[in-house]
Amino acid sequence: MPTTASPLSAYPPLNVQVHTPRLSLLGATDELLERLVPTVRKGVATGPPWPFDDPMSLYEDSPEREWRWLRSVWSGRGRVSAGFWRLYFVVVIDGEPVGMQDLIGTDFGTFGTVSTFSWLSPDVRGGGFGKEMRQAVLHLAFEGLGAREATSDAFVDNHASNHVSQALGYVPNGVSWDTRRGEPGEIKCWRLTRDQWIERRRDDIELVAVADCLPVLGIDPSPQN
Repeated sequence: MPTTASPLSAYPPLNVQVHTPRLSLLGATDELLERLVPTVRKGVATGPPWPFDDPMSLYEDSPEREWRWLRSVWSGRGRVSAGFWRLYFVVVIDGEPVGMQDLIGTDFGTFGTVSTFSWLSPDVRGGGFGKEMRQAVLHLAFEGLGAREATSDAFVDNHASNHVSQALGYVPNGVSWDTRRGEPGEIKCWRLTRDQWIERRRDDIELVAVADCLPVLGIDPSPQN
């Protein structure tokens, strides 16, 4: 399993890690974010079909792109409560940061539902890493946090994201609309229940420092399963 020697933070969400045989999700510390800046500066969303809904810092011109992206992560790390939280992870492959994978909970204690958001450097797309990082964060959600279901959505022409959802057992859950770069676009929605996840549950994913993070998220540390 990949490992990291990063020192522990006083803030538990930054210590959470998820390791698979192919990659690691590491809490988005400032040091890891700085190492991702060159990728953001180079460009993550470089042409249509545009994958992200508005507003999105990754659509801005550099250097405003990097500044807004950093501010959004910093701000999001601080807006954590039982009613809403967003965990930011840097995706690390062979020791190099290559993208981000977020896990989001709204009224998680009541509904047990999470959603996900992610992006990868264009340099590593097409290697199956999108599916691997989604499996990693779903393991954290269901096994580590006791989620009841996970949702995902993507513009209908974002074939990579929709293929990952379908491959991991999500089922279609209607459609909605949003804007990207100011233009309306149809979104395909997906839903994965705990039972559906269990059918494909992997036994080679390692969770680190999750228990200490639960109180920060307002999650009862008693057994979730």
